[in-house]
Amino acid sequence: MKIIWLFGYYLYLCKSKMIVKMRYRILIICALMALAGCTRSPKTDQRPEWLMQADEDYKLAQDYDGQWQVRLAEMYYRKAYEALKKANEDGLFPPADDQSYSWFLYGDAGYRYAVMLYRRGDTEGAIALLSDILAHDIRDVERSSILQLMGECQLLLKQYDAARASYTKAFEVRSHWHQDGKIDGPFNMMVTCFAIYNSFMEFGEYEEAAQWLERMEKELSVYEQRTDASPRIIEEYRGYVAMNRARLLLATGHAHEANAVYDAIPASRIFTPLGITWAAIWLSDAGRYGESADMYARLDTTYASVSNVTMTFDKISECLAPRYMADMKAGRTQEALAIGADMAVAIDSALAWQKRNDAAELSVIYQTHEKELALEESRTKSTIYLIIAVGALLLLLLTGYILWIVRRDNRLLTEKNQVLYEQIQQREQAETEERERQQAQPTETLSQSQQIYRRLCELMEDPDVYTDAECNHETLAQLLGTNRTYLYDALRECSDTTPADFINRYRIRHAALLLATTDDPVALVAELCGITNRSTFARLFRDHYSMSPTEYRHAAKGK
Repeated sequence: MKIIWLFGYYLYLCKSKMIVKMRYRILIICALMALAGCTRSPKTDQRPEWLMQADEDYKLAQDYDGQWQVRLAEMYYRKAYEALKKANEDGLFPPADDQSYSWFLYGDAGYRYAVMLYRRGDTEGAIALLSDILAHDIRDVERSSILQLMGECQLLLKQYDAARASYTKAFEVRSHWHQDGKIDGPFNMMVTCFAIYNSFMEFGEYEEAAQWLERMEKELSVYEQRTDASPRIIEEYRGYVAMNRARLLLATGHAHEANAVYDAIPASRIFTPLGITWAAIWLSDAGRYGESADMYARLDTTYASVSNVTMTFDKISECLAPRYMADMKAGRTQEALAIGADMAVAIDSALAWQKRNDAAELSVIYQTHEKELALEESRTKSTIYLIIAVGALLLLLLTGYILWIVRRDNRLLTEKNQVLYEQIQQREQAETEERERQQAQPTETLSQSQQIYRRLCELMEDPDVYTDAECNHETLAQLLGTNRTYLYDALRECSDTTPADFINRYRIRHAALLLATTDDPVALVAELCGITNRSTFARLFRDHYSMSPTEYRHAAKGK
């Protein structure tokens, strides 16, 4: 594309007659080819560079996020989002109705970056970021998640009306997204309702929580009607619904009904880590501490069985500490002391892991920054070198063009001066012939003024008269033996000029002769013809011959 543009510019220059000679055209073609070569870079991926870089940063962030390296995850989510945001602002994104990978990446990278801000307590920063994302044409599936996170941030800031509006909008957007009837539609709606319910429960908004629990039950009923629904998921979410109904009853002061609902839940529906956690928390809140401690012990076993979970402070807070408190409240002192010892070991392990993880993260961040700085410095140098090369090339082209313009103008000026010189010679030849004709007339036929003018012309045949810098009308009148009045009358009648102009005419003609026949400097020629001021000489010469003394010399010598 750049080659086509440069070639088009070349054609424009040719058409506008800025470049007329073949050698200059060849020079311009070479320059344009060099510029095109400097700006091209081979690519194997057809995607734009900004999208490839953003995708790479996004995947790196996901990897670090999965490894609990939150600093690195946040840094790369931010880089991916900011690159995509700039590309969107620069108009590089596809149209809004083209729901391509770019839009998914933009929405999801921004959402995950906002989650990172929310996790480390920067709620206002998360809300500002989410508002900025929502102002663009992201897909409904990402918009729903962003609105849901926005509601959580607003609840944390006790902006309850805004939170209700955000959650309602998130539910509506997700409903619209799942109108195609796919299997994941009702399931995702359940998950959305469950998350919103938990948010309102956490902040004590029990009426709102009850409404979202009802919506969750409705979506579960829709899911159960499908022939392709998973029985395991049905059992799991039936357990969640019942557990959270008991939780809501207990929170609103209906302890007897809450215990009845919990006791009616089959054990087969409490089998996931999340379900076991809810059960342990509920039992502790209900004062059934022994059962709660047993449930936390089961949770610890479940974690160990499903994965090799790294011991972190989150795991200590979620599993060991509540189990310790439950054992203590249940009067199980020995079990509590054993859990306390495990907690001490776990804390040491978590501290060691945290230190290693922090050191590894900071090392990667430092190395990443160093690489980015080195890459930026390399790009800056390349840009500077390219600018210098292009500038030098343009300067070379401009110099060549100026030289060509000067040469052309000099040629045209020389031709004009040559024509003018020939006209001057013809004019002076005619004036000489006219003087000779007047000299040939009998004296008795001439008037007094004509006789004075003839004597004056004869006098001026001696260069010593007019080359004297002191020569003026008084000098001429004295040499002719007359007065200046008669001299003025004679010059006005016979040549329509003044004594000063008459003297200067002879001086300029004498200067022209010296310029044509000698190589004396112009300043010396001016002095030899009786004019001591060089600028006055140049002005008088140009007025008389319409060219400078130097130009006249070149024309006279055929240069």
